[in-house]
Amino acid sequence: MTDGAARDMPLADDEVRRILASTRTIAVVGWSPNPDRPSHQVAAFLKARGYRVIPVNPGQAGQEALGETIRPDLAALTGEGVDMVDIFRHSDHVPEVVAAALAHLPDLRTVWMQLGVRNAEAAKEARDRGLQVVENRCPAIEIPRLGL
Repeated sequence: MTDGAARDMPLADDEVRRILASTRTIAVVGWSPNPDRPSHQVAAFLKARGYRVIPVNPGQAGQEALGETIRPDLAALTGEGVDMVDIFRHSDHVPEVVAAALAHLPDLRTVWMQLGVRNAEAAKEARDRGLQVVENRCPAIEIPRLGL
């Protein structure tokens, strides 16, 4: 198996468990104020589980949600100690999100792409920079499944 093939394999449960257990601050890119939207529900779940969750949505920037000021973009999070970026954007938008995360979030350890979200190019870029990458998974499903 080549290194590239190994990188395409899904993360083992132990790795996902370690990521979720060590993460403290999560930027939710594509957060929606609509309580019926998955991004809203997952962010609220993560907040209830003790994570600091910072919503990112340019159309809602400056308003309050989850005890945080909603940010317009990842550049507005410089210095916030973000461990993970949780991406609720179409797969085509992931490269620009990852590029912004790499440029502005020096403490970032994980790029998490939600269910249905994958982008091999962006995943490779993040991995090449030393980050963990989770694709096509949801932390609100993984946390209870893994007993966290």
